[in-house]
Amino acid sequence: MEWQPDEQGLMQVLQLLKDSQSPNTITQRAVQQKLEQLNQFPDFNNYLIFVLTRLKTEDEPTRSLSGLILKNNVKAHYQNFPSGVSNFIKHECLNNVGDPSLLIRATIGILITTIASKGELQTWPELLPQLCNLLNSEDYNTCEGSFGALQKICEDSSELLDSDTLNRPLNFMIPKFLQFFKHRSPKIRSHAIACVNQFIICRAQALMDNIDTFIESLFALAADEDSEVRKNVCRALVMLLEVRIDRLIPHMHSIIQYMLQRTQDPDENVALEACEFWLTLAEQPVCKEMLSGHLMQLVPVLVNGMKYSEIDIILLKGDVEEDEAVPDSDQDIKPRFHKSRTVTLQHEGGENEESEDIDDDDDDVSGCMQGMVYLPELIPHLIQCVCDKKALVRSIACWTLSRYAHWVVSQPPDSYLKPLMTELLKRILDSNKRVQEAACSAFATLEEEACTELVPYLSFILDTLVFAFGKYQHKNLLILYDAIGTLADSVGHHLNQLEYIQKLMPPLIAKWNELKDEDKDLFPLLECLSSVATALQSGFLPYCEPVYQRCVTLVQKTLAQAMMYNQHPDQYEAPDKDFMIVALDLLSGLAEGLGEQVEQLVARSNIMTLLFQCMQDTMPEVRQSSFALLGDLSKACFPHVKPCISEFMPILGLNLNPEFISVCNNATWAIGEIAMQMGAEMQPYVGVVLPHLVEIINRPNTPKTLLENTAITIGRLGYVCPQEVAPQLQQFIRPWCSSLRNIRDNEEKDSAFRGICVMIGVNPAGVVQDFIFFCDAVASWVNPKDDLRDMFYKILHGFKEQVGEENWQQFSEQFPPLLKERLSACYGV
Repeated sequence: MEWQPDEQGLMQVLQLLKDSQSPNTITQRAVQQKLEQLNQFPDFNNYLIFVLTRLKTEDEPTRSLSGLILKNNVKAHYQNFPSGVSNFIKHECLNNVGDPSLLIRATIGILITTIASKGELQTWPELLPQLCNLLNSEDYNTCEGSFGALQKICEDSSELLDSDTLNRPLNFMIPKFLQFFKHRSPKIRSHAIACVNQFIICRAQALMDNIDTFIESLFALAADEDSEVRKNVCRALVMLLEVRIDRLIPHMHSIIQYMLQRTQDPDENVALEACEFWLTLAEQPVCKEMLSGHLMQLVPVLVNGMKYSEIDIILLKGDVEEDEAVPDSDQDIKPRFHKSRTVTLQHEGGENEESEDIDDDDDDVSGCMQGMVYLPELIPHLIQCVCDKKALVRSIACWTLSRYAHWVVSQPPDSYLKPLMTELLKRILDSNKRVQEAACSAFATLEEEACTELVPYLSFILDTLVFAFGKYQHKNLLILYDAIGTLADSVGHHLNQLEYIQKLMPPLIAKWNELKDEDKDLFPLLECLSSVATALQSGFLPYCEPVYQRCVTLVQKTLAQAMMYNQHPDQYEAPDKDFMIVALDLLSGLAEGLGEQVEQLVARSNIMTLLFQCMQDTMPEVRQSSFALLGDLSKACFPHVKPCISEFMPILGLNLNPEFISVCNNATWAIGEIAMQMGAEMQPYVGVVLPHLVEIINRPNTPKTLLENTAITIGRLGYVCPQEVAPQLQQFIRPWCSSLRNIRDNEEKDSAFRGICVMIGVNPAGVVQDFIFFCDAVASWVNPKDDLRDMFYKILHGFKEQVGEENWQQFSEQFPPLLKERLSACYGV
């Protein structure tokens, strides 16, 4: 017997669907509650599909809404549907995929693909064959509805369709789709190409077997009157260029001619798709050979496409020259997210490797910089464009110049840096908001590259940035904070002069006092102040108390709100934990900048109690920032940290989990700082953390920053507790040496190497097999302190005496020439 709805139940569901379209929030809330109640009854889903597929008398939006609620239920609870319910839904979907209404067909298509994506393709064997059969229907709606569903399945499950799990259904699907490239309806032709396109990049075997037919069919549709078909043809050719260029090369001349036409297509979406062709071709080795004969045609087409139309100029507000007094609307301002503090080390090249994300370990590829031989003529021209009468030209010139900041800084300062800086600072005070934004962002990029080169111009720079405070609307003010923070990071302690502090601090503190604790504009301001506090060091003392107190309050408020939300999620809102993260990072900046002088502030607050809670927060970014602060407080005022160590160490041990790279990195660094303060009293905790650290340093593909901090901390633990760590020496000495060879000479590196030397003294056998790596690490020092140099000397000479002159000669033959030279010159071995 087929399922039939109860009349009263059906009326109830229809009323619910009508209510859910009400704009009234109280009604909406009641609807949500009612939906949750009804979801307890599995056959509620039968009612929903019934309304979608059978109640043709109801209006389309209500029927479609019924299907969308069902789709959400399938997403959330499908595995709990009784088989009777799921079978009824599947049956109804397939029987009504050709509904006369376009909206209902689309909704049924979405429902089918949602069921399929819940792993149901395996348990719904009739789905694909039946949809493919329905393509042959004389009824247009049935053909179109089936194709719509198939296209969504191809998009969502392309890998599965080409797998043995389903007996490779693509073997019959691809030839089927290719037949429909000639269909009389443009919508069907478009669906057919879109379906096949899903399988180009993954080189599906069924498509590769039919590749020539596919390419011929594409060529036959090249001049199709439908823009969607033309767009899909272009998309197919672009992807084929990536994966089967061998099949296109014989036809490349006509393909290029075709793409020249499509790049000028009256439909903008087709033209944009065609533009991708030139970008993709440019990455192919055959580009030069294929394109050189067509450049005379191509360049004018591309240049023509670069011109803004009247409507573009209006949309870009390019017709607006002076708008600095127009307040920003809230939707102009994108939400911004705070990037939690990550502790990094300085490298030999002199740059501080605080890469955007420590998970990303690729070296930055320098684009086409090598080929830019005409920069000496181009840069002055662009600097002139920064003063153009058109605001759009001024803003794009600022942005373009920022791309070449690295080159500008590498030249003598008077040649390009000084004129560029002068013009950018003028544009920061431009009367057009878009130009202000571009100039301020470009200047921040220049600051990052120039660093201390900016010191002679600090007074002039600060005058401009401070003047901008009074001029900028909301959106650009946020970019201005970033430029000031970056300046502080770049020039560091050079900012700590009374003249500069008196210029910079009053406007920052005025903004600080204006903003409420709930205002998200606090994020960029607190980030900025964190950089300023670190740079000003003792110069920040007059401002530190209210800043410190407010940060503690922000942490306390957020923790309290989180606790209330966890206990009563229906009554309280979840807090925005970014307030707490930014506050913790500013406290780190204060501790780093003020050093021991932060002690009086810590003594008068409950920060250690709050920190204990933050270190156990469920959100990784909160833990990341709390471990950074713990490390900074350990350096600055350890007597306040020491009483908590027995509670803190187990938490630190739990967070030595490289799944959360940045959390693990900061926890590792904090353990090292604590070890240096605890000395031999660190002994009870070595067993809690050392096994994790040894495992991390031996893991493949661990990011460089985490490896370096792990090595430093292992060295420091060995320095204060050599008897506990030295027995493990052989397990970590090789990766330890490799990860610290590029670190710049500093206190952290010093303490870590002392630790290794002490451990070698306790367990010399642990280093024997990997002694060449130790030699290499020692040679990476430029200028070790005298007593550390002595330690190196004794170990090198001790090893040489142990093995004997002849064996040492054989051993040192393996050294690269530079290493041999360095050890001979510095240590006489």
